[in-house]
Amino acid sequence: MERSRIAVAGASGLIGSTLVRSLVADGHEVVRLVRRAARGAEEVCWDPEGQYVDTAGLVGCDVVVDLAGAGIGDRRWTDEYKRRIRDSRVLGTAALAEAVAVLDEPPRVFVSGSAIGVYGDTGDRAVDETAPPGDGFLPSLCVEWEEAAAPAEEAGVRTVFARTGLVVAREGGAWARLFPLFKAGLGGRMGDGRQYWSFIALHDEVAAIRHLIDTEDLSGPVNLTAPTPLTNREITAALGRVLHRPAVLPVPAPVLRSVLGEMAGDVLGSQRVLPKRLLESGFVFAFPGIEDALRAALA
Repeated sequence: MERSRIAVAGASGLIGSTLVRSLVADGHEVVRLVRRAARGAEEVCWDPEGQYVDTAGLVGCDVVVDLAGAGIGDRRWTDEYKRRIRDSRVLGTAALAEAVAVLDEPPRVFVSGSAIGVYGDTGDRAVDETAPPGDGFLPSLCVEWEEAAAPAEEAGVRTVFARTGLVVAREGGAWARLFPLFKAGLGGRMGDGRQYWSFIALHDEVAAIRHLIDTEDLSGPVNLTAPTPLTNREITAALGRVLHRPAVLPVPAPVLRSVLGEMAGDVLGSQRVLPKRLLESGFVFAFPGIEDALRAALA
């Protein structure tokens, strides 16, 4: 990709901060969206929930990437926190999409964050981007989230939805909680362990987002997951092997439900998601297997 001016919302998060480092290292000019007054030309003030964006700061941007949103697994899903999860994504994406749409010279691509949660519980059934949305809080959230990008699409901007799986990283997300438990020898399968987890290494996640930016014929939903999803039992066993620790202490489903509440349904649910469009577009994974992804995260 030629040197570009790229705006990133969610630049302080796990994926966003890694993406920014990757882009800057390759000589791109990165503009970060911040929830305060901008302190220079490399920042743009915005208020996601208030649906405000200083559009002047987006002038000249070739690409806009929206990765902002309250953490899904950061705390128990009370009604108030579920509203925060939704508003931080849906209202923020709508604000950015509308800002992009009114620019005299809009960016050539808008990459909008999304999640494989859109498919709901798929059981043993493998699904790709053609599968319909599932039922429940996360599927309905993802549908609203993607629909919020409509103004950018209607303005003729190529819009891609990065439906991300479980990102394997030591610094954040669910894995930041799993690694210490397994290192202490306290890890094991969750529930019966038969539920599928569709994972992706952080390195591949960032490379895939850059691939979405660069690949002109990609638009709409694209699954960002490794080629072979595995069961929770297989993944926790691999984690035990990589860390040289036993993985023999299962967490019963009732315990998960008592600790996590409604969110336990997604931990115990099964999502066997395939990255069909990503592979068809020529993307090559650096860490396609779970042990490779785990070792990359721990390196």
